[in-house]
Amino acid sequence: MRERHPRWGPRKLRAWLNRNRPRTEWPSASTIGRILLRHGQIAPRRRSRRTPPYAQPFRTCLEPNAVWCADFKGWFRTGDGKRCEPLTVSDAHSRFVRACRVLPATTQASVRPVFEALFRNYGLPWAIRTDNGAPFASKALGGLSRLAVWWIKLGIIPERIDPGCPEQNGRHERFHRTLKEEVASPPRQSLFEQQQAFDRFCQEYNFDRPHEALDNRTPDQIYSPSPRPYPSRLPEIVYPDHLIIRKVRPSGRLHWHGKEHYISETLIGEPVAFEPIDDRYFQLYYGPIKIARYDEAKKKIIKPKHKKRKRC
Repeated sequence: MRERHPRWGPRKLRAWLNRNRPRTEWPSASTIGRILLRHGQIAPRRRSRRTPPYAQPFRTCLEPNAVWCADFKGWFRTGDGKRCEPLTVSDAHSRFVRACRVLPATTQASVRPVFEALFRNYGLPWAIRTDNGAPFASKALGGLSRLAVWWIKLGIIPERIDPGCPEQNGRHERFHRTLKEEVASPPRQSLFEQQQAFDRFCQEYNFDRPHEALDNRTPDQIYSPSPRPYPSRLPEIVYPDHLIIRKVRPSGRLHWHGKEHYISETLIGEPVAFEPIDDRYFQLYYGPIKIARYDEAKKKIIKPKHKKRKRC
């Protein structure tokens, strides 16, 4: 088993053997480790200093579909010189990999059909956690992209990690490292062969590979589809009655208190809500997302200031 899966440690091997060969009394993980070491199957490694986890008020991942994680794995070239940058989607709680797809481009037009298929097959998550790159985010107010606007209308909260802090999406980043080690080092000869390798790996990762974080169970033993179905018709944003609603015009602007204000071309045709904070300021929302403030005294929209964080 170690020769078939050279990156599986003693505990993972023992969990697989107990599940698939239950009638055999297998030795402890420490004994398995000594056997592998004796047979030259384990190379000693240096201990590395662990970085403490970064605290962020993201949605908790206590059940399947509470949070999905999405990203583009760092690109590489296949043997024929083609660029390969697969879109990956996983469930944060169960680690179940929903997608690992080679796409023609990292654009909203390429990404949205993948999510549509996932939503139809598995239902809707409550949140999707990504980095700040396109097509997940943009430089528009609130960092909203067209993909994020679509998610919000479906009742999905876009969660974005801080720039340069991949550990805030650590479970998904760990999957990327395993994916690279198993099927991208070295790369396959063509994109077609690389996709086949991704598919085989995800099948093993979801249904065969024990995960220590899951008490050595497999992701398919934990995951279950979402009870929230993908709607046949895209819902409209609904706001509480005390908010004042304005629709963004085709120019990307809206009319407020006798003046035109530029909002974003991303939100053309969408309703934006104003909530009074005090006699001077209003909070602007798109759905549940705070996108800006309005200063009544200066007749000006104020973009939120993002504090520069220390290195994560």
